[in-house]
Amino acid sequence: MALWSEFFLAFTVLLPLINPVGSALVFLGLVGDAPPAVYHSLARRIAIANVIFLGIFELLGSTILNFFGISLPIVQLAGGIVISVIGWGVLNQNDSGASVRSKQEESGDRSMTEFDDLGQKIFYPFTFPITSGPGTLVGLLTLSAHVSGRTVTDHVLSHLGVFLAVVVLSVIVYFCYAYAPKVTSKISASTAHGILRVIAFILLCIGVQIAWNGLSALLKTLL
Repeated sequence: MALWSEFFLAFTVLLPLINPVGSALVFLGLVGDAPPAVYHSLARRIAIANVIFLGIFELLGSTILNFFGISLPIVQLAGGIVISVIGWGVLNQNDSGASVRSKQEESGDRSMTEFDDLGQKIFYPFTFPITSGPGTLVGLLTLSAHVSGRTVTDHVLSHLGVFLAVVVLSVIVYFCYAYAPKVTSKISASTAHGILRVIAFILLCIGVQIAWNGLSALLKTLL
């Protein structure tokens, strides 16, 4: 069924890009020694903002492509290459803190420990780019293009599958953020990184497959 096939594809692609555990480490460092109620409140608002942010981006993906005159095979080829590069980079990270440092560099604010004005930072930098960075947007745009060009029913179900994956991942983000102090103490960095490497290999294969689909379509136009 299109709904579940696209759900599992989107979930597999977006999980290592969002990286809830790694993002929770950065979130923990930015919030600092705050009461549990603060973590729960921020986590809930960030999860909701992430669903809205990625949902709008996924919904307008085709419109963005049409506006810039970009064809589906080109997006599949370019997006597949980008996803493959991201997967390859995660697969070959030398230490478990590499993805965390990457998230910190994207946020541009690693020294903030006060939490009196954290409510004003729900979208930036907590939602973007700490939770969903540029790599997540590229992956989502590629997924949006990947499900286009089918029957109306399959088209709707496929987009619902991608959106459902966004919702499920945002729920995971909520729990990782709300219980960030406990999660980071229970799961060792090496264990989390080992799981992430397995997912990264799958992500690499998915990126190659999507790129090949785009390249095959381009070659057919030439032949």
